[in-house]
Amino acid sequence: MEKTAIIPDDMQTYHDDWKMSPGLACGDFVFLTGFTGADPSGHMASDPEAQMRNAFGKVERVLAEAGLDFSAVVEMTSYHVGLREHLQLFKDIRSEFVRPPYPAWTAIEVSGFVHEDAIVEIRVIACRTK
Repeated sequence: MEKTAIIPDDMQTYHDDWKMSPGLACGDFVFLTGFTGADPSGHMASDPEAQMRNAFGKVERVLAEAGLDFSAVVEMTSYHVGLREHLQLFKDIRSEFVRPPYPAWTAIEVSGFVHEDAIVEIRVIACRTK
C-alpha cells in the first residue's frame, strides 16, 4: 500500500530535522503525529488555552493539507500534564473543532514532553471516506 507524507509548508522542519511526517496518508487513512502547543516559531506559551489552540491549529493545518477537516477525524488521543486541572478547558476547546459523529477519544496523563513547558499533545487518525 502506498504511503504519502503530508507536510504543510510551515512544518517542513518536522520532516527534515525530526525525520517524521506531520501526517502520513496510507489507504483511506491519514495518521497525524502528535502536536504540542508551540507556536510556529517554537515558542511555548505559558497560557494553557493558547497551547491547546496552537495544538489544534497544527492538527487542522495537516488535515487541510490532506484535503480534510475535523469531520474526517475518527480517533483522537490527547496527552496531558495536569489533566485534571485542564480537562474542562480542553473539552471546551475540543468541542469547537470536532463534529458528529464524534471521534473516539482517549485522554492520558503524562509526566512531561520534550519541551518542558508543554502541557498537551494531540494525536489523531482521520479517514478520507465517509
